[in-house]
Amino acid sequence: MLLVAVIIVYPIVYTGWMSLHEWFASSLTRPRFIGLANYGKILLGDARFREAVARTIWFTVVAVAAETLLGVAMALLFNREFWGRGLLRTLAILPMVATPTAIALVFVMMYHPTLGVANYLVSLVGLSPFRWTYSSQTALYALALVDVWQWTPLIMLIALAGLASLPREPYEAAHLDGASPRQAFWHITLPLLRPTLVVAILFRAIDALKTFDIIFVMTQGGPANATETINLLLFNQAFSYFNMGYASSMAVALFALVMGASLILIKVRRSTTW
Repeated sequence: MLLVAVIIVYPIVYTGWMSLHEWFASSLTRPRFIGLANYGKILLGDARFREAVARTIWFTVVAVAAETLLGVAMALLFNREFWGRGLLRTLAILPMVATPTAIALVFVMMYHPTLGVANYLVSLVGLSPFRWTYSSQTALYALALVDVWQWTPLIMLIALAGLASLPREPYEAAHLDGASPRQAFWHITLPLLRPTLVVAILFRAIDALKTFDIIFVMTQGGPANATETINLLLFNQAFSYFNMGYASSMAVALFALVMGASLILIKVRRSTTW
C-alpha cells in the first residue's frame, strides 16, 4: 500500500495541488497560490481549451464507434468454423501489438498527398485524392482511422470471448420457432453480448480520451490546431510554455473527463445486466 501511495496517489495529489498555483518552470520565482483561478480560466476564459475538449470527445466518439462496429463484425466472422480461421485471427490482432509510434510513422508516409499509397488506393475506387493530415478538415478523421486500424482487434477479441460464452439454448429455441439468423442476432446475440460490449467500449473510450502518441508523432496538434486534443494542449502548456500550474489544472480536467465517461459506461453496463 505504501508503494501504491508513492507511485500513484502522491503524483495525483501533487498535480491537484499544483493546479491551485501559478508557476512557470522557466521562472526563478516560487509557485504562487491562486486557488481555483486556473479552473475558472479553462472553463470560462480559454476558448482553445474548450475546443480541445470538443475535439477529444469527437475523436473518441468517432474512433470507438467505428471500432465497435468493425470489431463485432469481425468477431461474428471468426466465431464461425472455416479453413484458416486461426491464421487469419492471428493476422487480425497484429496491429494491436505494434508500437504506436512506429504505426504513426508508417501512416505519415502513407498519408503523404503525392508520394503516399493512401491516395493511390483511394484512386482505385474512383475517388479524388484526400489531403489526409495536411488539411484541417480531414486531419482528425485521418487520425481516427489510424486508431481504428490499431485497436479494432481489441474489441474483436473481447466480443469473440463474449460470443464463446453465450448459451446455446436460446438459439435452439429460436431455430425451432422459425427465427432467421438476422432475427437471432438482433433479439438474442446482441442483447446477451451487450454487457461484454460495454466493457470493451469502456476500455477503448478511456484509452481514446488519453490518446497522445499517434497525434503527437503525426501532426503535433496541427494543422491550425485541428487535431489538438487535451493531451496535446496540456503537453504544450507544460513543456513548451513551462506553465506547470495551468497544465496541472488541464490534467485534472482530463482526469475528471475520463472518470466521468467511465462512470457513465459502468452505470450503463450495470443497467444491462438486469
